[in-house]
Amino acid sequence: MATLCISAVIWVSLNIQPNEVDSQVVAQWRAKLDSQREAMQIIEQKSLAQSAAVGRQLAQMQARLLRMEAIGAHMAEAAELQDGEFDFSALPAQGGPVEGGQTALQFDDLAVELDRLSSAIKRREFELDVLDDVLVNEEIQTTSVVRGRPVKWGWLSSQFGQRVDPITGKTAWHSGVDFAGKDGSDVIAVASGVVTFAGKRSGYGKLVEISHANGYVTRYAHHKELTVETGEVVKKGEAIGKMGSSGRSTGPHVHFEVLKNGRTVDPASYVTRRS
Repeated sequence: MATLCISAVIWVSLNIQPNEVDSQVVAQWRAKLDSQREAMQIIEQKSLAQSAAVGRQLAQMQARLLRMEAIGAHMAEAAELQDGEFDFSALPAQGGPVEGGQTALQFDDLAVELDRLSSAIKRREFELDVLDDVLVNEEIQTTSVVRGRPVKWGWLSSQFGQRVDPITGKTAWHSGVDFAGKDGSDVIAVASGVVTFAGKRSGYGKLVEISHANGYVTRYAHHKELTVETGEVVKKGEAIGKMGSSGRSTGPHVHFEVLKNGRTVDPASYVTRRS
């Protein structure tokens, strides 16, 4: 009773009613709660933004790692490494004793480590790309060497050099070798290169001309049908046309020429050349 009386005296002396004190206190607390809610929303939005940024960074890193695994597996295969020597599909083996105490990784520290790892992955990805290009170039150099037969099935029907012309019956120079075979069978490139001509040429009929490394050019004539175009890159063993008898020809065959620095040479040594 004494306490209530004292409180009443204070309210009267300050001209404040008890219900006014309650409303002011409630208003202050509401204001504080609203301020805290806004602060929580800001923190939550910042946290979501940071999480999204980390998520995007992790997704990019994962994509780069997958690509690096594919390049690494290709390089391991190209280098003919033993199975299991470099397994890019497995996690790297790690371990060791724990020394000293351990602390949880803070978010700021995590962001720093992710940036550092992302930069390292970019550098390694670039290095792998360079190494892969080197291996590919070496492979191209190997497959661009002129050797082999321009047909999968067929037989040598005419040699290089002086011969009796099959149409006129007179002695004439033959600038290539002929391989007879089945009409419509595949004619293949004997080396990787770029098609510098694909079309009709007098005497040759439907002709394909391919430029290779080290000044070599090969020609394949009398096609029934061409399956490549000028400017196209072809690989060794790839079909470039169908055997036929177009142009100056007596039957289905491919006239095969080899040129070295613009001059025709005997294809026989290239046909029989070993890897």
